[in-house]
Amino acid sequence: VQLQASGGGLVQAGESLTLSCTPSINIDSIIYMAWFRQAPGEQRTMVASITRGGATAYAESVKGRFTISRDNAKNSLFLQMNSLKPEDTADYYCRSVDHEGGNSWGQGTLVTVSS
Repeated sequence: VQLQASGGGLVQAGESLTLSCTPSINIDSIIYMAWFRQAPGEQRTMVASITRGGATAYAESVKGRFTISRDNAKNSLFLQMNSLKPEDTADYYCRSVDHEGGNSWGQGTLVTVSS
């Protein structure tokens, strides 16, 4: 599975961005999708995840500010990020696990939040 991520950019603190990730297969075949992020010099960590059934999970640092969703009609995964903070600055990656257990990563999309 190939994942195409987009939507990163430069914003000021308090503003919003929406990231998108489009898989090369029918998203309904993907049982788990998630957004991870990695800041310079730090490990890659999970930001938010969603199952095919719609169950979601969030890192404590983004709860109440970020919303993960998947849209079968648009065949895409989204991450709505509100009230962005400078500490949200990172490369954001989407990840998928398909119905055959295949694990895929998209290329990073850079989010930069200025103070």
